[in-house]
Amino acid sequence: MKNNSTAADTRAPALLPEKTQSGNIWRLSIAQALAGANAVVVYATGAIIGNTLAPTPMLATLPISIFVVGMAACILPVGAVAQKHGRRAAFLVGTSAGVLTGVIAMLAVIIGSFWLFCLATFFGGGYAAVVLSFRFAAADGVEPKRRARALSLVMAGGVAAGIVGPQLVTWTMNLWPPHMFAATFLIQAAVAAAAGFILLGVKLPMPTAAEMAGGRPLAEIARQPRFVAAVICGAVSYMLMNFLMTAAPLAMHMCGHPQESANLGLQWHVIAMYAPSFFTGPLIARFGAGRMATVGLALTGLSAAVGLGGIDVAHFWATLILLGLGWNFGFLGASALVLECHRPEEKTRVQSFNDFIVFGLMAIGSFSSGGLLSAYGWNTVLWGSFVPLALSVVALAVAMKRKAPRTA
Repeated sequence: MKNNSTAADTRAPALLPEKTQSGNIWRLSIAQALAGANAVVVYATGAIIGNTLAPTPMLATLPISIFVVGMAACILPVGAVAQKHGRRAAFLVGTSAGVLTGVIAMLAVIIGSFWLFCLATFFGGGYAAVVLSFRFAAADGVEPKRRARALSLVMAGGVAAGIVGPQLVTWTMNLWPPHMFAATFLIQAAVAAAAGFILLGVKLPMPTAAEMAGGRPLAEIARQPRFVAAVICGAVSYMLMNFLMTAAPLAMHMCGHPQESANLGLQWHVIAMYAPSFFTGPLIARFGAGRMATVGLALTGLSAAVGLGGIDVAHFWATLILLGLGWNFGFLGASALVLECHRPEEKTRVQSFNDFIVFGLMAIGSFSSGGLLSAYGWNTVLWGSFVPLALSVVALAVAMKRKAPRTA
């Protein structure tokens, strides 16, 4: 027992000074607010631009699906960069992708190239993958009992993204006639550059030799019921959020609602995604990650049920708001579960592996939503969300019956 205790002590990560921790959280929160607008802009405009430029309406949501593919494709390479060179290096790579997203999308809109716009959204997905790593970066150098709070405070920066993104679209979409949304993407590139400048001030420990070695095999870690539940819950929460949010603006357009209504609906959706983060961390600490993830799944199911009640603007907005709340509790609960499944030296590899699976499965929802909406309508999209919800609830129930492993 003494030897085991010593081994555990050598694995314990060095804690950063409290002032550095606070500074990192503030910078990561502000960067989350600015960089998070990238995803909001793509979701608000992607299906509309796709519907205008695509050779067939069936491909209208392909740019958003490519965005998700970009997230999945870039997770592991970015994780490798962070593991070898530190998270700040990964942040700089992400910033470059964010600037490229805006510049290429602007050119695509000007010349009317659907496939160039898809390339832009791929880079946007890569940028979004790096942005999502901010939540785990906030937990670096923080004592275990405060990690869930640090994670949730950084995600709270998305509240500002929920305001900045839609308003950026609304105020800039017609600034460059006749190229609708061209100015939007130019401003988005500038916002990404500003976020990168703020990230330069984040002070995180460089990877240790143990972290570069990687720890246990991923297969061993992935067999843990708690890790399986975390992945399934995170994937379902994100997949259904993307599944419904991708289709909602186009569904509103097809129902005759104005673009401004869709923009405002997305604004409140993103605010609902991130506003609870101010208290999600304490709730996770008090009630447990599994219980909060279950609440998130229930809210996601409720959002689909409300959407089935009607197709007026109020029903769309209520669906999007409940969907955002469900994502917050479900995804942050799942992320906190992941923190319980790895040792300090395994963090970058396990977190990247988790996000790779989450965003890979999320791509399924994105690719299928456009086709289902065009072929069968909004109600079919909503009904389709209940199957993965049931699967995730079962996985969580099994995992919660087992004790959490000791990882730090």
